[in-house]
Amino acid sequence: MLPNRMNLTRTTEEQLKKLKGYTGITPNVSARIAFFRSIESDFRYQGQEAKLDGSLVLDKYTWLGETSDVTELVLKMYYPELDTKGYQQAWAAHVEDGIAAIRNHRNIANLSNTL
Repeated sequence: MLPNRMNLTRTTEEQLKKLKGYTGITPNVSARIAFFRSIESDFRYQGQEAKLDGSLVLDKYTWLGETSDVTELVLKMYYPELDTKGYQQAWAAHVEDGIAAIRNHRNIANLSNTL
């Protein structure tokens, strides 16, 4: 369903890297947290295509880890009409939405208290 190689927008990627600098959480793990924060907040992808121009192109398993199956099932449940490209766009939109809520935490203790 999701492609084997995925990336995000440059802005989202920079925010993930900035969060890594503050907390030590790698971008792939913080992207997972951001995705599920976005799902919990009832954000819904409206089909607006973003330019996924980030330089951090990782394989699906690195981005999603053990949450791979759950992530794909959630996307399929919310967006049954999308194709592979659409699912990547939806995933990227959710990560972008979710990172906004956690990007400014200055340490891991502060972030964990928020979650």
